Amino acid sequence: MTSKTVVVGLSGGVDSSVAALLLKRQGWKVIGLFMKNWEDDDTDEYCSSRQDLVDVMSVADVIGIDVEVVNFAAEYKERVFAEFLREYQAGRTPNPDVLCNSEIKFKAFLDHAMQLGADKIATGHYAGVREFDGQFQLLKAEDGSKDQSYFLYRLNQAQLSKTIFPLAEIYKRDVRKIAEAEGLHVAAKKDSTGICFIGERPFKEFLMRYLPPKKGEIRRLDDGKVLGEHDGLMYHTIGQRKGLHIGGLKEKGQPGGGDHDAWFVSGKDMANNVLQVVQGHDHHALLRSALQANQLSWVSGRAPETHWVYSAKPRYRTTDQPCEIERVDDEFCEIRFAELQWALTPGQSVVVYESRVCLGGGVIL
Repeated sequence: MTSKTVVVGLSGGVDSSVAALLLKRQGWKVIGLFMKNWEDDDTDEYCSSRQDLVDVMSVADVIGIDVEVVNFAAEYKERVFAEFLREYQAGRTPNPDVLCNSEIKFKAFLDHAMQLGADKIATGHYAGVREFDGQFQLLKAEDGSKDQSYFLYRLNQAQLSKTIFPLAEIYKRDVRKIAEAEGLHVAAKKDSTGICFIGERPFKEFLMRYLPPKKGEIRRLDDGKVLGEHDGLMYHTIGQRKGLHIGGLKEKGQPGGGDHDAWFVSGKDMANNVLQVVQGHDHHALLRSALQANQLSWVSGRAPETHWVYSAKPRYRTTDQPCEIERVDDEFCEIRFAELQWALTPGQSVVVYESRVCLGGGVIL
């Protein structure tokens, strides 16, 4: 048993609720913290923050903990959303969850929790942390289908030393069972999706409010033929299939897929405002054996060894891909994969692992 204080980030979902419950059972003094981080269009249609707060208060009442509400909307807009828009405007596809974790949940939230006198912070992330040989390691969760270490790769030693992940060894199905047994009404609540702290919404329409349309040509990469018109390069991403509105029929004699194969975004010519497309999922332009990354962040504070067998995720929804780091310095690394990778996307994160240990990663160039 412990009398130490832990501040738990409560979102109103089942994961953070059960994280708080488990810590309370372990004897921690638990304080819940609800973060309000988006105010631009806080309407019932899209933003669920009011209902989330109601759920947080209900859970806190059942568990028997106090809750503080804190507004990080200014920090979110400055540190996360502004960068999010800059990346899209530059033609890349950022991952806001990565920024959200490093800048809000484990920086602004951590700083606030320490001011409250906390010994540790905790979240409902599916990931693990352990101290090994004088270093803190970020680990994959036991529930591989829910593992979120990918989004946490920018955490450093100082942040991990103050963090607890109570769900590290628990499967999602069991989290819901625990919540149900305790009488938490969020036991069956649907998981949140969409942009971190903003939520699910029609994405192109949302982006258009901040990045106005800039029409240009859609061209076939193989021969430069104009196939249609796009509203703006920032609304498209590498590998995108839906929303191109150029049909599926291929002219005879043209390279690429079959007659009715779908079109995919293969690249962006930013200088000429041209969206490049190819036909067929396995077109060679969508396949690469290596990538370059910058904005590197290594959990240990040191870069991994080169020419060593690792695995990496070039996007969240993919299995670990065997690879090696061919070269790395303070600002740049090159990763070569054992097999061709599909639609490697500039702006997304590549995250490197050694077995269950997340070593860190960077942003794909």
